[in-house]
Amino acid sequence: MKNKKSYAIITVVIIVLIVVIAGLGIATYIRNNQPAEETADAAGQRNQSRTATAVRVTPVRRDTIENSVIINGDVLAVNQVSIVPVAAGKITRTFFQVGDSVRQGDTVAMIDPSRPGQVYSESPVISTISGTVLSIPVTTGDTVTTSTPIYIIGDLSRLMVETYVPERFSNIARRGLTAQVFLEALPGEIFQAAVEELSPVLDPASRTLRIRLRFTGAQDARIKAGMFATVSLVTNTRRDVPVIPRGAVINTYGHWIVFTVDEQNTASRRELSLGLENEELIEVVDGLEEGELVVSQGQNFLSDGDLVRVVD
Repeated sequence: MKNKKSYAIITVVIIVLIVVIAGLGIATYIRNNQPAEETADAAGQRNQSRTATAVRVTPVRRDTIENSVIINGDVLAVNQVSIVPVAAGKITRTFFQVGDSVRQGDTVAMIDPSRPGQVYSESPVISTISGTVLSIPVTTGDTVTTSTPIYIIGDLSRLMVETYVPERFSNIARRGLTAQVFLEALPGEIFQAAVEELSPVLDPASRTLRIRLRFTGAQDARIKAGMFATVSLVTNTRRDVPVIPRGAVINTYGHWIVFTVDEQNTASRRELSLGLENEELIEVVDGLEEGELVVSQGQNFLSDGDLVRVVD
């Protein structure tokens, strides 16, 4: 009986092995004789399993880049003086209003220098410059001294911007340094200017350096003294250097990197050395060549070697 049982078990095992070997042979035959088109489709499906990330790209180009500091200032008349009397006394008459034009040598007011019990002839107050009355700090009947401003008169044919540079940028400021001026009253417009005058010392209270800028080009009649100005003062300029959008650069553990895209739409991680930067661009000192495509949007989701899909 035992021999019969052993023989039956061995027979079953042999049959199972034959079936398994036959199945493997049939599978191998089918795979080897599968049409080439089906094999290519299967390969394509496997490749599509790697999802391509949608990105925007920008080529590395050569351009001029400027570094600047943003400060606030005021528009003033280039020539602005205070008119004071030559004698102390009481103001009896004024002859001009704010906004009136005055010529050098005009009498702008009269002063009565007499005291109780004394009688003197009125003393005229003479304008020392030609210009426009900007303000009148006193009124008729006020008692003034020889240091009291009666009129503030300015030559509005030439305007300037006065501003104060923080101490850390004081060594950069120099005559001829260019700047862009933005005015609250004229939004969206840019006016070119240059440093014409700077103080030789810093203000000890604010630790700032006073500078004055002249508008370059023709005077714009819409600009008026007293306007609030925002000044973008150029502190450094590099010309004809490789630049990329500032937003394309990523800081990773103290290293600056970007992702480039090749002809196979594959992203490559690149480490850079950077130079000057401003609000829009950044200079590439080393790590990229002109014309290479840099990922400018979507780079935060990439890894080295990822497939990408470039969109407009």
